[in-house]
Amino acid sequence: MTATMTTAPESTTAPAGRAKGRRGNGQSWPLTALLAVVSLITVLPFFFMILLALTPSNAVGLPEQFPDSFTLDNITRMFQASGFVRWTTNTVIYSVVSVVIVLLTAAMAGYALSRKRFPGREALLWSFVATLMVPVQAMLIPYFVMISNMGGVDTYWGLIVPTLANAQAVFLMRQFIRDLPDELFDAAKVDGAPEWRVFFQVVLPLTKPILATLGIFVFLWHWNDFLWPLVIAQSDDMRTLTVGLASLRSANVSTPELMASAFISVVPCILVFFVLQRYLVNSITMTGMK
Repeated sequence: MTATMTTAPESTTAPAGRAKGRRGNGQSWPLTALLAVVSLITVLPFFFMILLALTPSNAVGLPEQFPDSFTLDNITRMFQASGFVRWTTNTVIYSVVSVVIVLLTAAMAGYALSRKRFPGREALLWSFVATLMVPVQAMLIPYFVMISNMGGVDTYWGLIVPTLANAQAVFLMRQFIRDLPDELFDAAKVDGAPEWRVFFQVVLPLTKPILATLGIFVFLWHWNDFLWPLVIAQSDDMRTLTVGLASLRSANVSTPELMASAFISVVPCILVFFVLQRYLVNSITMTGMK
């Protein structure tokens, strides 16, 4: 009798749990279908871009039917073009150097604004963050006049320097470093570690997730930047990929070759995301835990 009484509740609750799980699965499939449709719509332009890049150069638009053969001649011709290689080199220098300097300066500023006490700290922080409200277009003329007076037109430093003050990166680094355990910094002070050692051996290793996340966004922003390189780069040799690809539309370049150049310009962005996506997920997870 005792065995019967103890097993009866289990037999009555188990089907209810399974039924609840089935209801949950049934309610989630519309969301899954919606996400699948949105993902398909997002991927379709990239699919047609790759399809056109691999078709013969005599095509003028999307093929009416799936092509019988593919060729890499369009991609090869773009790599052989001296202008395209030069634009790619300029974009790599512009993006990589900017990412390294922005992350280093943002980490230093975030460490100072979160862990150091000095008069006017909060006013300095929020004044810097307030610059996010100023449109980039409104700063083009002052930037250009200042860089032009300093002789920075058609130079790498003139292209890079005005984009290094990233208020969003500083704010995010400050918020992340502020939430680090105080015991770590207290232990470093007890050990007699100087400030540079605390920053490089304590702060930077712990901020890898947010640094990788910011690195992705800063790299994509500089890689796809169009307006400032268009203004500051006066010669063809200093153009970036975005400006160069825009100029190809007025040149005698076929549509498959144009799509091939666009495909080449997208590949580094995809590679950077896949390399750093693990840190991006860790950053989101740590933010949710906090």
